[in-house]
Amino acid sequence: MSNTTATAAATQRPAEPESPAFAFVRELAASLSGGPIELPSFPEVAMRVQQVLADDAVSTEMVVRLVGAEPMLAARVVRLANSAAMNPSSQPITDLRTAVARMGFDSLRAAAVSFAMAQLRSRDDYANIEGQLTQNWLDSVTFAATACVVARRSQRMSADTALFAALVACVGKVYILTRASRHPELFADPDGYQAIVKEWHINIACALLESWHVADEVIEAVQTHEHRNEEGRPGPPLGDVLACAALMSRLKDSPEKLGPLFSASRAAQRLGLGKAAPEPLLSDAANELATLNAALGR
Repeated sequence: MSNTTATAAATQRPAEPESPAFAFVRELAASLSGGPIELPSFPEVAMRVQQVLADDAVSTEMVVRLVGAEPMLAARVVRLANSAAMNPSSQPITDLRTAVARMGFDSLRAAAVSFAMAQLRSRDDYANIEGQLTQNWLDSVTFAATACVVARRSQRMSADTALFAALVACVGKVYILTRASRHPELFADPDGYQAIVKEWHINIACALLESWHVADEVIEAVQTHEHRNEEGRPGPPLGDVLACAALMSRLKDSPEKLGPLFSASRAAQRLGLGKAAPEPLLSDAANELATLNAALGR
């Protein structure tokens, strides 16, 4: 075969089909570069809560009207306001207005996120990933409970803000999972799928949080926390709180491994917790988790 004929044959040969993983990554990249992104099936009222609460001057009356428009969200807010963490006096709160007045904006945002995730998990079109969505939510609540404990122990920032930041740090994983539900072949390679999640979830989470007008402090913490345990440079304490909470959550069942890593953590040292034994923190986190599960629901 002449060189000309060989070249023509090569030109006419069908291109190799791209792998499912590569095609999916290309889809993720296109969605990120195409402008604001939205979490599929995220309830409109939950998104509006995030956006309205971005204005620190918003009135209680407006928040009550917004939350009250969705009875299931309103019930979740009242339940959270009655939790041990929010209501240490144990005086029962029965009306939404009192609940909104009692809670900080970050706790209201957390209630809206928990409502949205519950709605997402109940959708028929995500039945094939319901178990994964549920596990993701349980991991998020564990992370949030631990972040609350770290924030309180360090006394460097609001536990409510730490709770909210930890809950929304995982929304990128939810976005990827809901998109991947249309490509079930991706789940045949768990390691490959997890590699995609690891590479993309933070950037996607930050893009979603920007569209919700979440505070820059929270977005920066979500963006940087995965590296804060190793980084020596100072930074806002919220990122360090999330970094310590992530380490503790990952190794909560292996305290013998957690101890040396926690004491060596730059984030823990900056928070003044480098010399703290992690076992009492883990115990407090387990108690906080029980409270949050009761308040936010599964």
